[in-house]
Amino acid sequence: LAVIALPCMVYAMDLTVLNLAIPVLSAELRPSSAQLLWIIDIYGFLVAGFLVTMGTLGDRIGRRRLLLIGAAAFAAASAIAALARSAEMLIGMRALLGIAGATLAPSTLSLIRNMFHHPQERRFAIGVWMASFSFGGVIGPLVGGVLIATAGWPSVFLAAIPVMVLVLLLGPRLLPEYRDPAAGRIDPLSVLLSLGAVLLTIAGLKGIAEAGLTAKALAATVSGLVLAVTFVRRQARIDYPLLDTTLFRQPAFVGALSAYALSSLAIMGVYLFITQYLQLVLGYDALEAGLITIPWALGFVVGSLAAPRLTRHAPTPTILFAGLLLSAVGVALQGTATLIGGVALMIAGMVLTSLAIAPVLTLCSELIITSAPPARAGAASALSETSAEFSGALGIAVLGSLGTAIYRHQLGAQLPAGLSPDDAGDALATLGGATRVAAAVGEPLGPPLASASQAAFISAFHASALACTLILALSAALVAGMHRRPARKSGWHQK
Repeated sequence: LAVIALPCMVYAMDLTVLNLAIPVLSAELRPSSAQLLWIIDIYGFLVAGFLVTMGTLGDRIGRRRLLLIGAAAFAAASAIAALARSAEMLIGMRALLGIAGATLAPSTLSLIRNMFHHPQERRFAIGVWMASFSFGGVIGPLVGGVLIATAGWPSVFLAAIPVMVLVLLLGPRLLPEYRDPAAGRIDPLSVLLSLGAVLLTIAGLKGIAEAGLTAKALAATVSGLVLAVTFVRRQARIDYPLLDTTLFRQPAFVGALSAYALSSLAIMGVYLFITQYLQLVLGYDALEAGLITIPWALGFVVGSLAAPRLTRHAPTPTILFAGLLLSAVGVALQGTATLIGGVALMIAGMVLTSLAIAPVLTLCSELIITSAPPARAGAASALSETSAEFSGALGIAVLGSLGTAIYRHQLGAQLPAGLSPDDAGDALATLGGATRVAAAVGEPLGPPLASASQAAFISAFHASALACTLILALSAALVAGMHRRPARKSGWHQK
């Protein structure tokens, strides 16, 4: 189980560790603004794009083999990335890291499905698996900060190599191999369709979140959705699909996947505002804001590990229902904290949200992978991770756009007279832009601009928190509806 958890921790670290290195990296490699965005984003994009393919590939060639191949590729790409002397080279290595990283989640979760047959053991194993991602997210910025200060930005890539080497040494000795004995040939067209659908849709949603409903972002999103529909229709016609569409006939699977996706959407939607609020409204620096959010991540660790113990005292549907309702309360507390202005209430809301939602995500993951036949556990686990990636991007796009619209509307009515058109445009774009403009223009326009922009952002945060609260309440209602169905129609009660 430790061998399975280690690469997941490194995968999560790589999502966050590079952010701290951006200033130093930018000074040395001098990337353009577009290249800098690709350096940051391409890793997560390709992880999401290849999850479905890698899940099915693990079912075909073996979950342990896929994990070891991915670990070797991750170590090699990390070593080359540390030697990068141009932005183009670093973008290429980050892309390879994303492809290698896509092997880790589906191979490790499907190995858990086959290794742990007792429900309590399996839930504990999935809890550790979930906690490893949260722990990696916690230590990523801390480890990155130490490494950058002592050894420079290339060291943030070298840190992954010892862990992956350990996986390569211990994996063949400790992990059993599992594969689908009836696996057929993977359909290349399905791979291309799934990759295009995920990349275009997420890129479009990210574009909407950053720049609004532009023609380019809408075209990417619509194109991605068209490819997704084409992909799903093809899966129903081929002998060995990447996506087993028959799973969607099972109420337990649909309910768990929906709750998982909606929870991810709500959590990512509200987290989008937290760090901005802490830094630009309450005035904390980046390090202080990072330390304040550590209890949020630690709540995920504790909640994930607590999930199997909770199932000893209550049925899974009851835990899911209570967890979703409590997480809704936690998000509501965060929204309330923006009106009161206290950081203590914000931390309390974050901790309650993460403690409550972590068992939901853990138990939904178990329901998703146990709904599929053991031979297709890799494909099922990849589907759960892909839904989380999609939902997170959708949460950022939809709730980010909602917040931006509210912010612009409220600030537009309160902009101080006398600002230049360029300054007014920057202020209306983001709270960070308004803060920079307020500092640049000084008295007498700066203070009222800063005050008005902060008030507008708080309104946007409060509205988005309300929307996330309603989404989580909707998820709880969905779980309650599944719970009321007769047991003979679904495995929900037994599971």
